[in-house]
Amino acid sequence: MFRQIHEADWKVLRELKPTALSRYCDRVLSEVVAHASNAAAGSHDRYLAIFELIQERDATLAGAFNGLSRSSALPKLAAMRSLGLVTDEEFSRLTPETREAVELLLGLDSQRGS
Repeated sequence: MFRQIHEADWKVLRELKPTALSRYCDRVLSEVVAHASNAAAGSHDRYLAIFELIQERDATLAGAFNGLSRSSALPKLAAMRSLGLVTDEEFSRLTPETREAVELLLGLDSQRGS
């Protein structure tokens, strides 16, 4: 279980969440448009590609955004950061302790992936 983040960081994260979510949705919608515009594939194939894409991206979205609470904030923030949804400038608004914890989580995740 992760520690809860400081109140000040929790306020920043709640402020950043809508922007990060919008960035993610914009990215996914761009991918949908690219699949839908693929003239080399038939209509059904494009539909299936979009359906699969949405399922995959929805799972990723859930991991980063669903059930956000103070006790889940650090791993959720790490997920948002790993997806490139929180800019360096936005990340710098958090306390050094929270930034360090997120970077530690990201380091652990990258070690697991190796």
